[in-house]
Amino acid sequence: MPCARKPKAEGPDDMEKKILGVLKNASQPMGCGDIAKALNVEVAKVMGKLRGMKTKGLVDSPEKGKYVITEEGKKVA
Repeated sequence: MPCARKPKAEGPDDMEKKILGVLKNASQPMGCGDIAKALNVEVAKVMGKLRGMKTKGLVDSPEKGKYVITEEGKKVA
């Protein structure tokens, strides 16, 4: 019998909401290190979240290593 998987939650989780909040208030694209510093968390944690958030369309990367919030991200921030 296969293991039951938890259904994925709809919408952003708490860390994603915090990242969106930082990006929403940013005046220019931010790097993972800047976001991590603003949230006082490890850079690796931010990097992992941003990859998934980009796939979901919540953030975009106008240049390598820099991120901005999208219109979709602003709706759920």
